Amino acid sequence: MKNKKDFFEKLVSAYAKDLYRYAYWLCKQPTVAEDLVQETFARAWKAIDRLKDEKAAKAWLITILRRENARLYEKYQPLLFELDEDLVAEEDGNDPFELLEKAQLQQAIMALPNDYREPMILQIIWGFSGEEIATQLSLKLATVNTRLFRARQKLKRMLTKESTISRAKPNITQKSGGRWDE
Repeated sequence: MKNKKDFFEKLVSAYAKDLYRYAYWLCKQPTVAEDLVQETFARAWKAIDRLKDEKAAKAWLITILRRENARLYEKYQPLLFELDEDLVAEEDGNDPFELLEKAQLQQAIMALPNDYREPMILQIIWGFSGEEIATQLSLKLATVNTRLFRARQKLKRMLTKESTISRAKPNITQKSGGRWDE
């Protein structure tokens, strides 16, 4: 029993922060993310004897967390997500252009349809390979690769469009249909 407890404590210390970050990406609510992580570890503790390979612990915990999140939102799916800029790590300081780029990227990722967003987050945050993502989402590898490719293409189009719009100068001198164009 003590070995089981030690192993579980190692899991908690190794993955608690990463699980919280992933949970937060899924639900965008700090308290809900904390609850998801707690419930994930509670379920993991109950089923720890079923974990056969210690190397699969990370994927196992992610699966539990995803299922907990799905249970939470079975009846209710929020329509809008708000991004918290504090979630983005600031390594070199507060360069406003860098912060803006990070915020735009975060918003673009969150604007992706869930079928594209979830594999992208699993790859970016967790560093999962295509095969691991396929296992996590119960999909074929080809489907995961297609979704990741399409997600990148959509992000590229969204960010290029956003960049073009932000560089355009507003024209407030032309009148169209009785309204001022901006």
